[in-house]
Amino acid sequence: MGILTQLETDYEVEIVDEFLTHFGVMSTSLEPLIIDLGKKELFEGNINEIFRIFHNIKSASGFLHIEPLTKFTKLCEDVLEDVRMQTTQDKSASDELIDWLLLASDELELYRRDIESDSIYLHPFNPALIRMPRELFAE
Repeated sequence: MGILTQLETDYEVEIVDEFLTHFGVMSTSLEPLIIDLGKKELFEGNINEIFRIFHNIKSASGFLHIEPLTKFTKLCEDVLEDVRMQTTQDKSASDELIDWLLLASDELELYRRDIESDSIYLHPFNPALIRMPRELFAE
């Protein structure tokens, strides 16, 4: 039994459909938000929006007991919270942070595809994501 079939067995189909719809919308909106983190005037608003996206996916996947997705989005949320705690108006993201977040966005998209295609397991975690960004802000 695949992930999607299991979700539809455990929860009402409408709940699963709503999750997948929101997951798709949120994951596809990440890339332009991440790329624009390099612009000082967009940084603060975008970092908050990216945090909100990961937080919402974490909450929804936690409700549906999709543990690998919940753990991954929690990791991303922790990195983003660290950035948010250090943010001032005159900062923009480092290339290292942007690259890491783009990898995270790609990972999220793989997970979404795995669920929608009713895979038995979610993709293996990309080991490049283990190397957390050290430099969060551009010089």
